[in-house]
Amino acid sequence: MVKNIAVIRGDGIGPEIVEEALKVLNKVAELYGHTFNYIDADMGGCAIDKYGDPLPQSELQKCIDSDSVLLGAVGGDKWNGVPGDKRPEKGLLRLRAGMGVYSNNRPAKIWPQLSDASPLKKSIVDKGIDFIIVRELIGGIYFGEHKTEGDTAIDVLTYSESEIERIGRIGFETARKRGKRLCSVEKSNVLDSSRLWKKVMHKLAEEYPDVELSDMLVDNCAMQIVKNPAQFDVIVTENMFGDILSDEASMITGSIGMIPSSSLGATSCGLYEPIHGSAPDIAGKDLANPIGTILSAAMMLRFSFDMPQEADAIENAVSAYLDKGFRTADIMSEGMQQVGCKQCGDLIVENLKKV
Repeated sequence: MVKNIAVIRGDGIGPEIVEEALKVLNKVAELYGHTFNYIDADMGGCAIDKYGDPLPQSELQKCIDSDSVLLGAVGGDKWNGVPGDKRPEKGLLRLRAGMGVYSNNRPAKIWPQLSDASPLKKSIVDKGIDFIIVRELIGGIYFGEHKTEGDTAIDVLTYSESEIERIGRIGFETARKRGKRLCSVEKSNVLDSSRLWKKVMHKLAEEYPDVELSDMLVDNCAMQIVKNPAQFDVIVTENMFGDILSDEASMITGSIGMIPSSSLGATSCGLYEPIHGSAPDIAGKDLANPIGTILSAAMMLRFSFDMPQEADAIENAVSAYLDKGFRTADIMSEGMQQVGCKQCGDLIVENLKKV
């Protein structure tokens, strides 16, 4: 099978972690007889330096025309002084909107080999951490009007029923394939947009009688994720809440460097990226953990390319790597063997077997 993958290496540690993911994809292609064509696209700070724009239309078009997109990370202190509408992160928002990927799915799953790395008490971790946050990605306050008038700043939060319904369906369908429990998170005791969210979610629930729907205020959800994460199966929420909660959820699993994500819309062309940032303080030092990016590539194979066995092979290789006691600095613990970014990728490739 031939697939065209737009590759955004980005800034900071982005190029390093993407390179290791491509090593893994190349091994998968060799084992299974596929051809992956990589089309480099610039976005973020590197695009600002090159074009004066965080995402030129020509680079966006490369992504739209591809079968899927693999992204490293963008941004860094170097570009803090550029105007707000030209910041690296604006490129990411435009990419999501341009691709029409309105659903961001972030798993929070603890690998058994890393249970000691979780900051939570062992008694909590032992109950299990395995849930998914389904985050609405191209609406809400991040895409509303932003302006400053004198000493007053204004950010507008808007959601329509159709926007809520389409992300709600993703939440219900995801829960239907898992434990059939969906928690809708909002702030309906304060926000009109959240009251509409709750109304639409309960209307949708009538179409999914096999899925148990519950409601939770976002502040309570933030507490419950650290108090009893085992209670969650699938969480569905709006853009900003999902951004914050998914970062919190990643940390209870031991390291933000381990967590992949997928962003999908109405087609199979998706955007796949680790959830961490560009970490410019360790860029070029061979210290980054590439596993979040490698697992994002596995999600691409599973959800966009219909290659579940190939995705399983990558996940099995990561598990075998962890079993052998190898760790990058972010998940290093006593008795383990520390490796760098490049060696981590090499060792995962060595453990890749056809399933």
